[in-house]
Amino acid sequence: MKGYHQLSQEQRYLITEGTIRHSSKADIARELNRSASTISRELARNRRASDGRYRADEANGQALARRRKTRCGFHHTEAQWEEVVEKLAQQWSPEQISNEFRLDGRFEISHETIYKRIRLNKAQGGDEYRELRIMPKARRKHRNSADSRGILRGKRHISERPASVENRKQLGHWEGDTVVGADRHHCILTLVERSSGLAIIKKLESRTAAEVNRAAAEAIKEHEGHFQTLTLDNGTEFHGYRELEERFRVKCYFATPYHSWERGSNENLNGLIRQYLPKGVCMREVTQSYCDAIKLNSRPRKRYGYRTPQAVYDAKCG
Repeated sequence: MKGYHQLSQEQRYLITEGTIRHSSKADIARELNRSASTISRELARNRRASDGRYRADEANGQALARRRKTRCGFHHTEAQWEEVVEKLAQQWSPEQISNEFRLDGRFEISHETIYKRIRLNKAQGGDEYRELRIMPKARRKHRNSADSRGILRGKRHISERPASVENRKQLGHWEGDTVVGADRHHCILTLVERSSGLAIIKKLESRTAAEVNRAAAEAIKEHEGHFQTLTLDNGTEFHGYRELEERFRVKCYFATPYHSWERGSNENLNGLIRQYLPKGVCMREVTQSYCDAIKLNSRPRKRYGYRTPQAVYDAKCG
């Protein structure tokens, strides 16, 4: 939201009056010319803890105290952070927010800073973290230490991909990852075609290179001739990629460790799949039939002019 301004004390008095009248959050939002999510967040943050009532003076004091505490160590205004929170409420990832704001010329804020502030908010009892699909663990990387995740000699880095992959115009360039269930054993393989958004979901009995290769080979056979490249995560379950390259005419590339936004299409797909397989669910009983019944390919997408991924894929195949 451009030109966002922090709620004033006068606006908080109007919110108080609205709650006394039992007005809906949407009605209060219209009266203040603010979004309903802003009103909802204000009420959730600043209600009186003892009886759940909202009173402007107390709410304003809590907001000011929180602002002073939260601002410590950060170099963005509270109004700028509220713009970030508005996007989080729309299910945007920190990476998407950071890059959108930069490209739009608003202000610079890194995705690491966004995660850092959300963690601080959570530690202070806030609920901003609930807007995230995934809350990565905070990592401390020691200076001059080498990254040991997914080391395998000879892997092609994503920077080596042909330039044609980046513009999303050519069919046949895929991204892949695994989504793990609660038992950390049973999981699924997710693949998405970059130009059409077509999704493939394969059930895995275990998170091993052999199981991944079995499922990936099955997917490639089903779409024979339309797999040119495959960009993967750095997990060890993808260390058998050479077998796929030897069996099929496909080249595999690997994203930079901890740079999930380099496989943005796949990360977005995994978020959509969580609607059907929520975090914390064990995938032991999940079958391939259940995976096939997840109809993401038949849902219209705004980015394709409200055509479905299946329709875009079929048109490109033809």
